[in-house]
Amino acid sequence: MNLSEILNYIQLSHNSKTVTELLSLNEKTKEQGLVLTPNDVKTLVVSRNKVLRDHARVELDIGVLKELIEVFSTSPYMERDHYVDTLNELQEIFYYLRNETEDKIGDMKLIQQMNDYYNGPCAGSLELLRSKMEELAENFRRDMIRRDSLFESEE
Repeated sequence: MNLSEILNYIQLSHNSKTVTELLSLNEKTKEQGLVLTPNDVKTLVVSRNKVLRDHARVELDIGVLKELIEVFSTSPYMERDHYVDTLNELQEIFYYLRNETEDKIGDMKLIQQMNDYYNGPCAGSLELLRSKMEELAENFRRDMIRRDSLFESEE
C-alpha cells in the first residue's frame, strides 16, 4: 500500500466524523443565512482533497477548512447561493499561498490576511483576492531573498 492509498484510507475512515464536524459549524453560520448540507460538505471535502493533491500537500485534519468557514462566513460579501463555490475557491487560494510562502506564514495569519483583503479592497471579489494574494506571495519571496542576501553578506 503506497502513501496515497494510506492517506485515502485514513480520509475515508474519518469521513463521517468530518461531515459531522463541518455540519456542526452550521450552528455558527446560520445566523448569516449560510448553511451547509451533507452534500455540500462532501463537495467541499472532495474539492479539498483535489486541491491538496494539485499542490502536493498532505493535511491530516480539516482545521483549515473549518477556519475558512468560520472566518469567511461573517463576511458581508458571502452569498448563500455561492457559499460552497466560494469556499472551494478560498481553499485553492489558501493552499496556493502556503506553497508560495513555503509554509512560513501561519494558517491563521494567512486566513486573516485573505479575509482582510476579501472584505476590504477586494469587496468580495475572488478574482481580486487571488491577484492580491499573488502579489503578497511575490512580495514575501522578494523579502526572503533580500533577507537571505543580507545574512550572506555578513559572513
